Amino acid sequence: MIKGKGILILILAIVMTFGLLGCASSSNNEKSAEATGNLLEEIQAKGVLTVGIEGTYPPYTYHDESSNDLAGYDVEIAKAIAEKLGVEVEFVETKWDSIIAGLDAERFDAIINQVGITPERQEKYDFSQPYTFSKGSLIVAEENNTITSFEDLAGKKSAQTVTSNWAATAESYGATIEGTDGFSQSIELVLAGRADSTLNDSVTFYDFKKAKPDAKVKIVATSDEVSVSGVMIRKDNEALLAAIDTALDELRAEGKLKEISEKYFGVDVSAE
Repeated sequence: MIKGKGILILILAIVMTFGLLGCASSSNNEKSAEATGNLLEEIQAKGVLTVGIEGTYPPYTYHDESSNDLAGYDVEIAKAIAEKLGVEVEFVETKWDSIIAGLDAERFDAIINQVGITPERQEKYDFSQPYTFSKGSLIVAEENNTITSFEDLAGKKSAQTVTSNWAATAESYGATIEGTDGFSQSIELVLAGRADSTLNDSVTFYDFKKAKPDAKVKIVATSDEVSVSGVMIRKDNEALLAAIDTALDELRAEGKLKEISEKYFGVDVSAE
């Protein structure tokens, strides 16, 4: 027979055992929810899709000069996707060099900021179908006649955001990277003679020239390869990925992607 103090110890042991089992069960349920892609359910439950963007990368993401509101091609793409998901969109402005780390840290649900779809990134992250197709352009100062092809980058300085796919391309041709915060600063370094060139997509260059027609820079070569960008999310969120792809299918069929593209570029960059 167990008496007094012995009964109390037995009761405490039983309570602790079930408490630990409860914690383990809760942890397993959380892992199971994550593995089955319930992030979509969480987004729809809270009514908000959080999106990581730069906010300093015109014409894709930038602040309107008159209202200071966020504007741009990617901003409107994000809003259109969120509307298809039946939720609002909340933007989290982040510098490019830390934006992927922000996704890892779950500061936002997705990145919609012209993230190039590459095999290296696909090993760790999932991407939607492409919503932007572009060719790389080699940009130099107008008076520069020594660089006329990508092969001429060997031994030269190219101004790029250091973690971008453009930086990787410049390095593959033998260029040294001069790190910048974005395209505008890259152009400034080229004009100041602190860098020999910068690589970016042609539509960004044409948008820049539209705003600053007197800027003394030019395109001297374009790549044969087409680069594609998509919505980037963490892996194991299959339901969210499928919902975003469905949204893009519908937006493309409705002509909405083309409409947004022509608004910012004058051409349709949402199709190959």
